[in-house]
Amino acid sequence: MIKRVSQLPFTDHQKDQYDEVLNVAKICQYEKAHTDQVTALAISIFDQLQPLTGLDAEARFFLLCAATLHDIGVHTEGTQGHHKTALHIILSTPLLHFTSQERLIIGSIARYHRKALPSSHHSHFTSLDLPAQELVVQLSAILRVADGLDYRHKARVIKVKVHISKEQITFSCKSKRKIDKEITSASHKSDLMQKTFNRQVLFQED
Repeated sequence: MIKRVSQLPFTDHQKDQYDEVLNVAKICQYEKAHTDQVTALAISIFDQLQPLTGLDAEARFFLLCAATLHDIGVHTEGTQGHHKTALHIILSTPLLHFTSQERLIIGSIARYHRKALPSSHHSHFTSLDLPAQELVVQLSAILRVADGLDYRHKARVIKVKVHISKEQITFSCKSKRKIDKEITSASHKSDLMQKTFNRQVLFQED
């Protein structure tokens, strides 16, 4: 089964920061069930891709925060531009006690969960140094797929197993109900993952 946020390890400082993240999400009237599912999927995918990415616990925490905040713009903005609104809230709210760079990283990941890919035309992205930009790209790639796998906001995918080869990344998705739309959406949103890891990304029902 997918590991839930309540089961994840935190340092004391991260626990305080994540409490602030949850508070902001609640103030923004986030959709808890969908957010919990996307967050759990994202962390599961992160852990299974770690042999390929080599990313550390700090990166995992950034993804956790971004996934939790990715849809906070929906209530105020509607679905059309909510990814950009999420970025604005993360960069500007005094309720989050992150450094400027941490805000840019988390906000950029949340912003890129849909629509445009990371670009040199985006000032928030170019404000980061190259290693931070590369981190944002990899974590955004994961979040896009995780969001796609909950396309109907019904938590239909109950487990994901990731297989990595030199040519492919394959997601075997277990569900007790039809997940055709989830697989179609995740496949569409795997564009950044394919580009980032230079591998074909495939999805199948387990």
